[in-house]
Amino acid sequence: MAKLSQEDLLAQFEEMTLIELSEFVKAFEEKFDVTAAAAAPVMMAGPGAPTAETVEEKDEFDVVLTGAGDKKIQVIKVVRELTSLGLKEAKDLVDGAPKPVLEKVAKDAADKAKEALEGAGASVEVK
Repeated sequence: MAKLSQEDLLAQFEEMTLIELSEFVKAFEEKFDVTAAAAAPVMMAGPGAPTAETVEEKDEFDVVLTGAGDKKIQVIKVVRELTSLGLKEAKDLVDGAPKPVLEKVAKDAADKAKEALEGAGASVEVK
């Protein structure tokens, strides 16, 4: 197969509908195990901006399982969904609580993990 130039690819994308393009992006993400996320704008501090007084917001959080609760099997299932752990590793993590389930994740991912674990009956702490 001949290698397509960037211009050829862009011409092909121009002819696609939004639905076709959306399906292509999903297939591309699955094939190459990547995420097509929009880049966040970078804010730069001006020359007179006070850097020492600026309070940095925490952007990495740890989700710590503090207790399994009554529905231990459900909690193990949720731990396996949130992590890439096998059954034995997830069970050991739940049995050894308090233990971190996820480390250094974004705020929204930490909140979703906390909701899922609490929904299964576990007690969770986000640090």
